[in-house]
Amino acid sequence: MVYAVVRAGGRQEKVEVGTVITLDRVQAAEGESIELPAVLFVDGDNVTTGADALSKVTVTAEVVSDLRGPKIVIQKYKNKTGYKKRQGHRQELTRVKITGIK
Repeated sequence: MVYAVVRAGGRQEKVEVGTVITLDRVQAAEGESIELPAVLFVDGDNVTTGADALSKVTVTAEVVSDLRGPKIVIQKYKNKTGYKKRQGHRQELTRVKITGIK
């Protein structure tokens, strides 16, 4: 079993070849290939965590699509003062498919 833990968008994701994950927006067109930095690499019984060895590990991914996350509504209210504020937010996301771990 070969898998890696990669750093993507301030989070860490466990990925294998063929895994589809959702990241914060990446500046790449659909179909382009990107590389993700590995934090941990597991190849059977061998676990690699050293920075020198991880610099040789490459995790490549293909951009599948750009999308937007669910709408989040932010509401602020203060009693007896008439203060109300309503704001919305939708996060820009990118869906990628892992194509190789070497």
